[in-house]
Amino acid sequence: MGLRHPERTGGSARRMRRAAVLVGVVVLALGLTGCSDETEAGRLAMPSPVTEEGQQILDLWQGSWIAALATGVVTWGLILGAVVFFRRRSDDEIPIQTRYNLPIEIFYTIFPIIMVIVFFSHTVRVQNVALEVEPDPDVEVLVVGQKWQWTFNYPESVDAAEGSNVFVSGTGEDMPDLVLPVDSRIEFQLYSPDVIHDFGIPAFAMRMDVVPGRDNMFQVTTTETGEFAGKCYELCGTYHSRMLFNVKVVSQEEYDAYLAELAADPDHVSEEPVVGGAYANTPVLEDVNNSEEDTE
Repeated sequence: MGLRHPERTGGSARRMRRAAVLVGVVVLALGLTGCSDETEAGRLAMPSPVTEEGQQILDLWQGSWIAALATGVVTWGLILGAVVFFRRRSDDEIPIQTRYNLPIEIFYTIFPIIMVIVFFSHTVRVQNVALEVEPDPDVEVLVVGQKWQWTFNYPESVDAAEGSNVFVSGTGEDMPDLVLPVDSRIEFQLYSPDVIHDFGIPAFAMRMDVVPGRDNMFQVTTTETGEFAGKCYELCGTYHSRMLFNVKVVSQEEYDAYLAELAADPDHVSEEPVVGGAYANTPVLEDVNNSEEDTE
């Protein structure tokens, strides 16, 4: 029995394309409806953001996954559809031999380029939002990452008897509290006297390296009250695991009362921001340098 070619018809190919498009639309619709910010599954494992910048980052994260899922489903649908619709149906049949398909080849060339451009433009837009620095934030916090804890300075925040800076400094046994007002623009100025750390708050969807000799900073706008966790995201040494802290976003009245409480305690007041390191209670950077020279 001789081999024969099946009749070339366009019905199967058209059905395959329609099925692939239909599956892609269904998956995209399910993805859009399932990505609710109310659940961790809907946020695709991202924490619930409590800042304006965090919401923008979450939207980019969800949109990227939806686009990637839809692209994957369409691609796999075309591949598997071709296997099913153009399979060899009998031993004496040779499947239709198609050397190329110009429309599909153009599609597979142009569409990825468009995807890259869209992804890039949205990423740059969100990055600009996340890194935007306004000239007059509502609150400035000088964050010091040192071996092996955090110090939070609130310079020029209150009029204390012994200085104009109040601060809290953690130890290996006690985690410090970072208290912030809600509905406020917060600027974090990052400083390290020793090694590279990384200041991050998952609920803010933001983190940034704390690099010795480099002035890093970022701003966020808080939108919800609550208590959240913060930590160091950089493997910074022996006791990296102890570099944890608590974040409390409170009302403006509670924030003002907290600063007044710190200002009333001489142990939390200094003339200049406390720079941390081995000299966790030394407020002036020059004093730290002089102490290091004396030690040498």
